[in-house]
Amino acid sequence: MRLTQYVLRRILQLAPVVLVVVIVNFVLMHAAPGDVTHILVGENPDPEYQALMRQRFGLDRPVHEQLLVYLGRVFRGDLGDSYLMRRPVIQIIAERAGPTVILAGTSLLIAGVIGTLLGTLVSIRAGTTVDVAVSVVAVTSYSLPIFWLGLMLILAFSIYLSWFPATGMMTIMGPEGYWGQLLDRLHHLALPVATLVIGGFGQYLRVARTSVLQVLNEDFITTARAIGFNRTAILVRHALRNASLPIVSMLGLQLGVALTGAVLTETVFAWPGLGRLVYEAILGRDTPLIMGAYIVMSILVALASLLTDLVYAILDPRVEYR
Repeated sequence: MRLTQYVLRRILQLAPVVLVVVIVNFVLMHAAPGDVTHILVGENPDPEYQALMRQRFGLDRPVHEQLLVYLGRVFRGDLGDSYLMRRPVIQIIAERAGPTVILAGTSLLIAGVIGTLLGTLVSIRAGTTVDVAVSVVAVTSYSLPIFWLGLMLILAFSIYLSWFPATGMMTIMGPEGYWGQLLDRLHHLALPVATLVIGGFGQYLRVARTSVLQVLNEDFITTARAIGFNRTAILVRHALRNASLPIVSMLGLQLGVALTGAVLTETVFAWPGLGRLVYEAILGRDTPLIMGAYIVMSILVALASLLTDLVYAILDPRVEYR
């Protein structure tokens, strides 16, 4: 019951967060220089047609009236229509969410597993040459600019070796059948996932190494060794579980960021997800689409934070929700 009340309270707290995000986004979009109608009607429009378009989209009203109208529509679940695509924003975002979930989920899972396992293994060899070498690799990978890393992978594995496709989510006029299409998508997914994994596993490695190393120095680990527990049982059942909360925190933060769209990665690989959608909307000055995407991203980040808190209770029974 206490957990249910906590979840309901956190969900209710999303309303003021979304309200602040909507207002800030709206103010920033309208404070930006330029006239949106130039995107709608061209660079040299007829003044009467331009005025007609401003009236049609409500851009001729005072800013505070536009804000009130927009807030009412948002809380009714209407994010407006895209200026460029002339379709409902919520529909466009729903179509682009799937590719982002696939890319983000796959890369987070692989990076989290690799980083946690390597961090746990080097923690029992702290101070050795292996520890230093793996730590240097982790810091180096995390320091690489993600767009540069993506371009280098394209250059090496797409252009020189021709092993993987450079862009897109699938091959146009590609293989037929479920398994053929699945393999084709996995083929396209390889390089974007590799980019995010190489750029992200170092964070999990450093957090896992520090957390596990700290737990291994606790008194109850010394007691477990004295009783006669084997090394694997101590490491997996006791050390790793007690050290998992910081790892979960890192995963929760990265989950919120990843689900909002890895903008640079999706842009480099022309991956049709939320990140590339935002990039295209900014270039086209598609204000409703930009604001709608940011609202959805904010909600996803808040939900990722809530999910992280709930996982805490599973991993650590001492956590209580009051």
